[in-house]
Parts: sequence; C-alpha cells; structure tokens
Amino acid sequence: MRTRACERSSTSARPSGAVADRVYAASVDAPTSQPVGAVPRRRFAALAPMRHPAYARLWTGAFVSNVGTWMESIALGIYVTNETGQVAWTGAVAAAAFVPIAFFGPLGGALADRFPRKWLLLVTTLVQTALASTLVFLFATGTPSAPTVTLIAFGNGVCAALGFPAFQAILPDLVPVEDVPGAVALSSAQFNLGRVVGPILAGVVIGAQKRYAAAEAVNAASFLAVVAVLLTLKLPRPAAGARAEKIWHSIVDGFKFVAHEPGLRVNALAMCLNTFLAAPFIALVPAMGEKVLDSGTGGTAALITAQGIGAVAMALALGPLVEHHGARRVLLVMMGGLPPALAAYAVAPVLAISAVTILAVGALYLGALSTFTTVAQLRAPAAIRGRVLAVHTVILGALYPLGTIIQGKVADSIGLRATTFGAAVLMAAALLVVRAVRPGVTEAISQPVALGSGA
Repeated sequence: MRTRACERSSTSARPSGAVADRVYAASVDAPTSQPVGAVPRRRFAALAPMRHPAYARLWTGAFVSNVGTWMESIALGIYVTNETGQVAWTGAVAAAAFVPIAFFGPLGGALADRFPRKWLLLVTTLVQTALASTLVFLFATGTPSAPTVTLIAFGNGVCAALGFPAFQAILPDLVPVEDVPGAVALSSAQFNLGRVVGPILAGVVIGAQKRYAAAEAVNAASFLAVVAVLLTLKLPRPAAGARAEKIWHSIVDGFKFVAHEPGLRVNALAMCLNTFLAAPFIALVPAMGEKVLDSGTGGTAALITAQGIGAVAMALALGPLVEHHGARRVLLVMMGGLPPALAAYAVAPVLAISAVTILAVGALYLGALSTFTTVAQLRAPAAIRGRVLAVHTVILGALYPLGTIIQGKVADSIGLRATTFGAAVLMAAALLVVRAVRPGVTEAISQPVALGSGA
C-alpha cells in the first residue's frame, strides 16, 4: 500500500511525455515505498552485494578492466606532458574522453532502455579493445602526436558514453533493492581500486624506458575480462513497448523526468557544482606531480595511488553510511568537506603532504559522486533508469572537460596551485550561498519514493 507522502511526491513531480506517463503510473502503483537510503540495518553491509554471484562476477571483470584503463590514463598523461610540456594538453587528453559523454550520453541512456543492455555493453567494450590495440601499434612503431592520442581518447569517450548508462542500469537487476547503495559503492570501489593498482603497474611497465606500448597492450587485454563476464549474465529484457516512442522523444523524457522529480533535480544540480569546480583536479594530477612538485613519473603515480586509496576506503564505508544516516546527510557532509580538503592539496609544499591531502580529496569526491548515483538509482523506475543515469553522464561529459580545460588554461597563466585553491574557494562560496538562500532545498533528496516499479 502506497503512503500519502509517496502520492504527493509522485503527483507533484510528474513529467510529461508518453513514456514518462507510463513510468509514473507504474511508480505510483508500486506496492512498497521508503525514503532513499533507508534500508534495514545489517552487519557487513558494505560487502553484502558480493553475496550475489552475478554481481560478484561483474565486479571482478570490471576491476580487471579498470586496472588496464588506469594504466592507459597514466601512460597518456605522462606521454603528452613530456612531449608537449603544456598543462593544457594534459587536460585536453583527459577532457577528450569526456566530451563525447555530453553528446552521446543521452543516446546511450535511451539505447539502454530500448535494447538488451548486455549486448550494448559487449559491442562498446569490443570497440574499446580495438582502440587500445591501435595505440599499441602507434606506440610500438613511432611517437604519435598529441592530437592523435587525443582523437583516440575521444573515441574511447564515445564508447563510454554509449555503454556506461547500461552498465549502471544493470546493477539493480543483479542485487535486491536493499543492496543497491552497497552495490553502487562497491562499483566505485573497484573503479578506484583499479586507480591504486593501475598506476603501480604502470610505473613498473612504463619504467625509465617509457614502454607506453606495453601499458596499452595490458589495457587492450583487460577489456576481454568484461566480455567474458557479460557473456555469463542473464538480464531482464527491455520493457514492453520500449521502442514504441521515437528515440528523440525518449531521450527528452529522461531529461524531463529528472527536471520534474524534486529529489533528482536537486541531486543533478549538486552534481553540476561538484563536477565543474572539484573534478578537474583528477585530470591535472600528472601536471601537479611532473611540473609543480617536480617528482616525475613516480610522483604522479604516488598521487593517483593515494587518491585511489582514499576513494576505495570511502567506497567501502559508503554503503553503511547511507544505510545508517541517509543519502542526503552523507551528501551534505561529503560536499561540505571537499573544498577545505582541495585547498589543502593545492598548498601542500611537498609530495608526502600532497599525497595525504589528495587521499582526503579522493575520499570526499568519491563519496559525493557515488551518492549522486545512489540517489538516482533509487529514485528512477526501471523502465527509465538508463535515461536518468544518462543525465549524470551528460553532466560529467559537459562540465568535467569544461572545468578541466579552463583550469588548465588558467594554470598555465597563474600556476596550478593558485588555480586549484581558487576552485576550492569558489565551491565553498557556492555552498554557503545556497545554504543561506535555500536552506531546505536538499530535503527533496530524502523524500519517499516508490521502489520496485518497472514500466
């Protein structure tokens, strides 16, 4: 039986559009409702999703692939930094992987709701394997230019944009609803554990001889782990009539749903702020290690490893934190703590202190990012979940590269330390203004929603 709070939330948030109407009808008629993040308390909640074999297999395959991905990230970041000597090119290569998300992310979300998600992921993963193999050839036979490397990174971004909404959307199909926050957090943990292991392996493989081809070969092989796991999964078929609506109208429905559902709208706006001002530190880590701290490849690997350790620690803690305190409170703490941690990283004088501060930054940034995803997973009905999550990819794809390019350009003029510190100050100021002008705006995140619906 649905609650009155659920009725009020669903009615006031109802978007227009044929698919959205069907989704909302299923959502309002769902038999259960509860606040986001309010699941029964259990011991060892952080590892509970691993009890489900399909999820455990997917987690393992994705981890192997992400180790290779982070090896590539280190290799390309170091390569363009050394070849060009410009922070702007370092940021451009990282941004190229995200720009397509702003344009192809909505299409990926619509495809994830219209076609079998497993096969969509298989196709995009195989294309990424081919792109990584191309880089192996280019590094083995010569010295590819920065624009060439950037173009291939762009191709990877297109694949990520088309496939990532499907990857996110299948998580609730692999675990029960009470394990969704933990599943999202553990997925973030494997991504960031790859960030720890990948740089270490990259340092060993690349070495003083700059063996970029070998690092790319490992990355190409790692994609096959995801392919092997996907072939074993049995996932629900797309909703009946999923392809009845024109794909453009289907994409628009996803944006309307987020714009009209209060919790999703606030969640998306908070993610915009976090992505534009805080996220660019990730792409600029090679510049901090190589140019500011003058620590070479080892310094860059140390910073990324420290960031990954912080993120993994937070990811393991995040499921229980959301379970015990709710997504809204966790999100407020993460976003409130990020500006001072980022400012401390900006002014850290030596590598050791930089590593400690970026560990904190990595933990807080991961906590905020995973909570954004958790809120979206729990508030979006299954039939439109891919398109709702695609809105997140658009935010990342548009604002992360924009922020990265702007901060890279500013850093070339005033220095990376001052640029990062300024971004932290701007984020803190924005949070304080919102708190003063709209003190209760985040309450929508913890309002009850209907769960278990699927149109």
